[in-house]
Amino acid sequence: MPEELGKIEKPPVEGFKKGRKLFFVPLILPGQEMPPEFKVIYNRYWDQVDAQINSLEAKLGPAKHVFHELVPESGEEGLKALEEMKVNSLLIVKNRIEKGAAFEAIEDKEVLSELMDWSRCLSLGLQSQKVFSQIYKFYNEALKTRDEGLSKKFNELLKEDESAVLIMVEGHHVQFPDDVSTFYVAPPALDEIKRWMRDYQAKQKETPPEQSEPDTQTT
Repeated sequence: MPEELGKIEKPPVEGFKKGRKLFFVPLILPGQEMPPEFKVIYNRYWDQVDAQINSLEAKLGPAKHVFHELVPESGEEGLKALEEMKVNSLLIVKNRIEKGAAFEAIEDKEVLSELMDWSRCLSLGLQSQKVFSQIYKFYNEALKTRDEGLSKKFNELLKEDESAVLIMVEGHHVQFPDDVSTFYVAPPALDEIKRWMRDYQAKQKETPPEQSEPDTQTT
């Protein structure tokens, strides 16, 4: 029987037991005030993320490391920082630690602080184009330094045949080593969140100016 043209068989996950592996989890930040309907989806998302990672670990072995964007501390200090951020990714980190994983920082505190400060400056609504251009240049330089540092630290910590969970926003520019197999953790609730955000933004644009909420400064 001739082979079906155009059909590509995906190799089974179990085929990746050897080598370094990354379980990439998109970081969804809750915002200051979550509408009730969004909170339901948000909580469901992190429950599904945990289930998918459990499935990957069952096939590939438990993760040895957990890395989290915006957290420049390891161990207990890192957990305290996550608690202060009030993000449900704390559940993912704690569950991996219970299985023996190490919660380790790949962020550099000074570089991260610099990047966040330049970001705050850009959000101020600057009037001078010259000042804006200078700050934007410094922001990009800090961002490049941070991305290179994250990649280097990740490469140093992840050893041969080990797996790691990385929780980080989508759209980053961090380059990971070519020998690392990346598994994108994207449960159904991720699409729900993206649809909700698109609908919410569309409704905000349709709201007449006199009915819209006054602009607030973001950090």
